[in-house]
Amino acid sequence: MFRKVLIAEDHESTNVSVQRTISDLGVEIAKYVYYCDDALAWISRALRDGDAFDLLIPDLSFEEDFNKQRIAGGIELIQAVKVIQPNLKVIVFSGEDRPAIIDRLFNEYGIDGYVRKARRDAQHLKEAFIAIDQGHTYVSFDIKQSLKQSHTYEFSNIDIQIVKLLSEGVLQKEIPNHLKQRNINSSGLSSVEKRLNMMREVLAFNKNEQLVAYCKDKGFI
Repeated sequence: MFRKVLIAEDHESTNVSVQRTISDLGVEIAKYVYYCDDALAWISRALRDGDAFDLLIPDLSFEEDFNKQRIAGGIELIQAVKVIQPNLKVIVFSGEDRPAIIDRLFNEYGIDGYVRKARRDAQHLKEAFIAIDQGHTYVSFDIKQSLKQSHTYEFSNIDIQIVKLLSEGVLQKEIPNHLKQRNINSSGLSSVEKRLNMMREVLAFNKNEQLVAYCKDKGFI
């Protein structure tokens, strides 16, 4: 089981709750910080001293206050930490429930577990500890269901760029030129129209505006 854990969470009550949960699991050393800059400093210092942390538990969002930070949020913290300690295990503990964001955390930022702040989150956090300690990744059940539903249509990079351009007010007929300017290969307006038709059909939307709203809500754009 993990011996040394760092919690990065700016809400004191949540921070204390997480500490209590991991204490029940027999963690020897649990440190907690309220700011991302402090989290990175603790991890750097522990590496330098030859007593590295085994696990980081960050939230994703941190409220701004008088103490200005270089690292403003959990994603930036994970990126910075992975540069200096690539093998550090990470369980994100957050209220974020948008599938695209959570997918990105696993696929792009290399996290090991995701637990949403909700009912039974203490139990889910314990389950995540055990799963990751055994070499697995972990996603709490409610998030698994949400991810499964979001994968009814697999958005490609070009799909996302097309919808993003629509959200920026670019006319459909002008999208091929904008894609070309971004060095994205496209077969022209006909290809763009086919992609939009496919996305709307699979997701049961009649208008591009509905598609844009859906992608914003899911965190794709």
